[in-house]
Formats: sequence, structure tokens, C-alpha cells
Amino acid sequence: MDWIWWVILPLAGLTLGWTIRWLYARFQLNTSEQQAERIKQDAIKEAEAKKKEILLEAKEQVIREKNQQERETRERRAELQRYERRVVQKEETIEKKTNQVEKTEQALAEKEKKIREREGALEREEERYRQELERISGLSAEAAKGLIIHTLEDEARHDAQGLINKIEQEATVQAEKKARNILVTTIQRLSAEVTGEVTVATVTLPNDEMKGRIIGREGRNIRTLETLTGVDIIIDDTPEAVVISCFDPVRREIAKVALERLIIDGRIHPARIEDIVSKVTKDISQKIFEEGEKVLFDLGVHNIKPDTIRALGRLYFRTSYGQNVLYHSKEVAILAGILAAEVGANRELAKRAALLHDIGKGVESDSDLNHAEIGMDMARKLGEDPRIINAIGSHHNDLEPSCIESVLVQIADAISASRPGARRETLDNYIKRLENLENIAGGFTGVEKAFAIQAGRELRIMVNNEVMNDEQSRDLAKQITRKIENDLRYPGRIKVTIIRETRIIEYAR
Repeated sequence: MDWIWWVILPLAGLTLGWTIRWLYARFQLNTSEQQAERIKQDAIKEAEAKKKEILLEAKEQVIREKNQQERETRERRAELQRYERRVVQKEETIEKKTNQVEKTEQALAEKEKKIREREGALEREEERYRQELERISGLSAEAAKGLIIHTLEDEARHDAQGLINKIEQEATVQAEKKARNILVTTIQRLSAEVTGEVTVATVTLPNDEMKGRIIGREGRNIRTLETLTGVDIIIDDTPEAVVISCFDPVRREIAKVALERLIIDGRIHPARIEDIVSKVTKDISQKIFEEGEKVLFDLGVHNIKPDTIRALGRLYFRTSYGQNVLYHSKEVAILAGILAAEVGANRELAKRAALLHDIGKGVESDSDLNHAEIGMDMARKLGEDPRIINAIGSHHNDLEPSCIESVLVQIADAISASRPGARRETLDNYIKRLENLENIAGGFTGVEKAFAIQAGRELRIMVNNEVMNDEQSRDLAKQITRKIENDLRYPGRIKVTIIRETRIIEYAR
């Protein structure tokens, strides 16, 4: 029986151990499944939290973009409204001007009608008087006119020519005094219009708000800019623009460039203005020297001192009747060199003198001398050739030319200044003016041919010597002169030359 227990007890132990192991494994499995379930639930909760966070960020981003779009839309709408108001204002201005023009046209039409009525009445009255005179005198109007003309023609011509000679002699004596008075009066009357055209520069602004920033608190910004540059800055009702006024072209250019840079930079205050003006002054000074060197290099002119180069460079910012003075000087130098080579004169000296003929315009001087005299003084101080000094002083006939090179500089200067298109005169206007001169002369009896020469400065007329005598030719010249003065507008003066010649031709066979 004991061996049975030895068998049963181990079996029972094995069975119990296996049962305990199976229960433990079952317990571990349940625990793992619970942990897995918890991990899964945690992951789901975390994912949902992430999802909510992402959705929240997306909503915030959408809201921000929507706000940005709304802000941009409001700004564009405001900009469009400003443009619309501006267009409406321009339309109102145009409408007012149109109404004013219509009223003026109506007034002119009424005046013209009254004038025509008065002319008709005067013509009828004149006809009545003429018929009465014919009845009383027993002569027709044409017969009476011929009789009077035949009787008084010689006496009238003699008296008229004597009076004309007397007036011309008195005019010659008083010419210089009267011319000086006329010039002074003309300058006084036209100085504001003429100088205003060449002494101002306009700077465009991005908007009208920039005007307030340019002025600054209590005007400190604009005062600083005007003090540093020596210009006058005019801020008026002109939309999106300010005007810079100064007689010195270099200071005007410095102020213009400095103001443009300040507008781009956006920081406008006295310290920044001083910094920008200092930089721009250095840049312009360098540009002046570079422009002078560039012209010297292009022309092949050497041994020019720095002061002269700087004076030449300043001409780059100066104009004369719209013609750049530096380019004009360069052109005159090229023409003078070509002419000198053709006639056998000193080509290099003529070119150098022509380049420096307007150098007085680039010298910073408070003297009351004209630019030719200032240029002569500068050339003399720099040790230039006496012939060059004479060419500078005589290019406007202030001095008598002492050499052929001086004459060539005069010729080249006249060619450069008077050619079509050089000084604000289009080729069409130039040709039309010449044609008008020739047509005016051709409209008089006895004129065979008429030629406008020297760029319209002289009108040369060939007359028929069999139809007109010397006295009639003199009278014809005065009639043509008066016709030109009344019918044409032209710069300077026009010389009218009448040519009457007797040409006899025979052939020996």
C-alpha cells in the first residue's frame, strides 16, 4: 500500500503544479490584455487630443488669414476710394473748364457778330461818301486815286526817304542806350518766367502723407534739408509732388537726389537728413569729376588741371535753352577740330579752346562778370595759351579774335547752338519758319527769288532790276521787315538783304 502513495503523491503534485502554472499563465494573459487595452485607450485619447490641437491650430490659421485678407481688402477699398475721389475731382475740374470755354466761345461769337455788323455799317457809310465825292468831283474813285498818286508820288518818296534817313541817323546815335534800356526792361518783365523754367526740379512722392513727413514736427525736417543744401523746397497743393527751387544746378541736384533717397529709405529726421545729404554731396562731387574726365577722354585732350576738370563736370548739370552745356562744349570742340584740320590751323589748340569756351559757366563765383570774362580769368590763372584765352573771351564777340582758332571757335559755337533740334526747336518748326520767311518775301511785287539762310537769321532777296529801282528796293526791304515783324514770331533778329543787279550776257561766236 505504501507504494501506491508513492505513486499518487507525485502525480498529485504534478497535477497541482500544472494547474497552478495554467492559472498563473491565465492571469498573466488577462493582465496583458488589460494593459494592451489601456495602452490602446491611451493612444486613442492622445490621438484625439492631437487631432483637437491640430484642428484648433488650423482654425486659428484660417482666422488669421481671413483677418489678413479682410485688412488687405479694406486697404484696397480705401485706395480705390481715394482714386475714385481723385478722378471725380478731375472730372469736376474738366467740366468747369469746359463750361468756362463754352461761355468764352459764346462771348466771342457775340462780339464777332457785333463787329461784322459794325463793319457792314461802316462799309455802307463809306460807299455813300465815295459816291457823293465822285458826284461832286466829277471823277471816279480810281481816276482820283491815280491823279493823287501821280501828283504826290515823287514828292512823297523824297520826303519819306529824307525822314527815314534822319530817323536812322538818330536811331544809330541812340541805339546803344535804347537797347540797354529795352534789355533791362525785358529781363525785369520776363525773368520770373524764364528763370523759373530752368531753376526748379520736381520730386514725385508715393502719397500725399509723405509731405507731412518731409516737413516734420514744427518744420524741422524741411528746415534742415534747406539749410544743408541751400535750396528752397516748395510744398503746395500739387498732388504727390514737391518742387525744389535753386539757381545753382549742382545744389538743386544734390537736394533732389537726397530727397529721393530719404523717401525710399523712409527714415526722415534731421540726423538722417544730414547723413544722406553728406553722402549725396560726395557722390555728386565724384560724378562731376567723372563727367569732366569722360569728356576729356572722349576728345583726347590732356594736361588739364583738376580745378578745370571739376568746372567742366559742373557743366553737366547746366543747360542753355534746353541744351546740355557740357555736351554742347564737347560738340563745339569736335566741330572746331574738324574745321581747323580743313583750313590748316592748329587742330589741338582749336579743340582745347572750344572745349573750354563756356568754362566760366561752371566756375563757382559771385562775380558780376559774364561767363566769357570769368572763363578768361580762370584760363589765365591756370597758365593756358594766350590764344585759348582769347578764344574764350571772343566767342561772343566781347573781344576781337586775335587768331584763326578764335574765329573757328565762334563758328563751331554758332553751328552747335543754331542747328535744328539743339535748343528746343523741332525740325518741323525750323523748316516751317524758313518757308514762311521765303513765302512772305515772295508775296511782294518785283521779287524774283528769296532764300532764308543762316538758320533763318538772314533773308536774302533777288529783285528784278527792270521793275524796281534803288529807292523802291529800299522801300521793299522795309515793307518786308514790317511784314515779318507783324506775322511771325522768332528768336533774335532777322537780317533782310535786297540784291538788285544788272547782268548783261553776250556770246562771241
